[in-house]
Amino acid sequence: MSLLIWEWCDEGIQILQEKPLPCSISLHSEYTTYGCGSDEKMKERGQWGNKVEFVLSVAGEIIGLGNVWRFPYLCYKNGGGAFFIPYLIFLFTCGIPVFFLETALGQYTSEGGVTCWRKITPLFEGVGYATQVIVALLNFYYIIVLAWAIFYLSYSFTWDLPWASCNNTWNTGQRSTIGSVDPRLNATSPVIEFWERRVLRISSGIDNIGSLNWDLVLCLAIAWILVYFCIWKGVKSTGKVVYFTATFPYIMLCILLIRGVTLPGAFIGIKFYLYPDLGRLSDPQVWMDAGTQIFFSYAICLGCLTALGSYNKYNNNCYRDCLSLCFLNSGTSFVAGFAIFSILGFMSYEQNVPISEVAESGPGLAFIAYPRAVSMMPFSPLWACFFFIMIVFLGLDSQVRLEQLCLLCLSVCLSVCLSLPCRNITHVSLQGGMYVFQLFDYYAASGMCLLFVAVFETVCIAWIYGADRFYDNIEDMIGYRPGPIIKYCWMFFTPATCLGTFAFSLIKYTPLKYNNEYVYPWWGYGLGWLLALSSMLCVPLWVVIKMCSVEGTLKEVSHTHHPLFSLLTPTDFSLCLLLYIFWA
Repeated sequence: MSLLIWEWCDEGIQILQEKPLPCSISLHSEYTTYGCGSDEKMKERGQWGNKVEFVLSVAGEIIGLGNVWRFPYLCYKNGGGAFFIPYLIFLFTCGIPVFFLETALGQYTSEGGVTCWRKITPLFEGVGYATQVIVALLNFYYIIVLAWAIFYLSYSFTWDLPWASCNNTWNTGQRSTIGSVDPRLNATSPVIEFWERRVLRISSGIDNIGSLNWDLVLCLAIAWILVYFCIWKGVKSTGKVVYFTATFPYIMLCILLIRGVTLPGAFIGIKFYLYPDLGRLSDPQVWMDAGTQIFFSYAICLGCLTALGSYNKYNNNCYRDCLSLCFLNSGTSFVAGFAIFSILGFMSYEQNVPISEVAESGPGLAFIAYPRAVSMMPFSPLWACFFFIMIVFLGLDSQVRLEQLCLLCLSVCLSVCLSLPCRNITHVSLQGGMYVFQLFDYYAASGMCLLFVAVFETVCIAWIYGADRFYDNIEDMIGYRPGPIIKYCWMFFTPATCLGTFAFSLIKYTPLKYNNEYVYPWWGYGLGWLLALSSMLCVPLWVVIKMCSVEGTLKEVSHTHHPLFSLLTPTDFSLCLLLYIFWA
């Protein structure tokens, strides 16, 4: 046995000493021949017209709803300014390294989110499939939010906002207005009644799915039509659309920010947003929230960055682009906090209630808290229009990138454009659809799934393909090697941090409750975990399938030229030894 291991080691070292060509690498298997792509292939796939189109497209993908309705609330919830400490740690150890990894991988291979892994490490092609499952599930999430925003926007073009009073057919109980409601009374706000009884027409539970909400079906159809005309000519059309869709939300955000900070009580909200409570740093939940927010807001582990990067020119300086986009994304989140919490501070001041009673996160902020706030402002329809136009464009940008990724991976435009809308209509536009939406939000698109994928992405690049080899590829593209800190993050900090956060999220898991009240039936939680596992199981299942397909005896498998090692394409000798021990 010792002679066998020595022979294996000797041949392994000889292979590891071979240097790959900078733009075209040929390994032992026909499945691992790849490179920067021929000019003919690049022309066939299409390219960005210029760097601005790429930057705006990525900005439109990563700067979305999470920047507006999740980050400010997490700051307030987790110690105000103290939350920036774990946020920045996760940003520099996980966010930026993985963001750059995916973008550079797409630019180097000129492939989408699945085929790039097939060429880098065929044994772990399941990583690409895992990202596509998450993207397919996220399609339900963003398109429904987009439909809700269109619904609210359509009602904003009236002088008397329908959620500002109880003088409507869907209201119950005493007729009043938001300004006349006594906060000491146990009453339902008109904005909540508009949300639940007019928009959602929500049923009693997931087991009472109800009938179709035709108003939402119409808004959903409008949303899909908008998405279709943004992507119908491929990268050429999306590259032109982003000039408007990626920049217009910034105009709206600036308008809302200026208006918010000039309102009475705005300082109350800003204080709650930024005032540091360093004692909160001892709570592990604060660190988990920071980690999951980075993964959500940077669109990593979805394959989107790989797909968008694949349309770049080979010598594009993707490293500089990634750094600029990452700082732009976090800066937008920070500024959005001022815009949101200045408005919430105004609402707290007007109603004479603690800001904790008006602060919301997620859909609750966009469709309950903020509509309630703008209804108390002069010229409220104008500010409502501005806000929901911003939400529409933020959601549209993210949805267009997700749909573009689906088209790139599936290459079946008809099936995507018809099957996904039909599935949206069949369950989310029903009266019990909100319960299904929450399952998708809590399980299918959870940070747990993204953390799981991130561990395998960094391990595959840093330890199987080789961090130094990938740095050689990057140097061939941009002309220099980035600082070593990113390489060390790929190798150690990022997988360790993601694995620790993933384990903690499992330990701290609590079953979903809608509005912290409604408890799902057992099969509802089973459906949620099935959605979560549908992406995570892609990685180990693909490994098992590939390893079972390898023929040969134990001695043959231990040989470095065996097809198993062509599927791995390892470059680190210690990893080869570990794989040999595991297989033997």
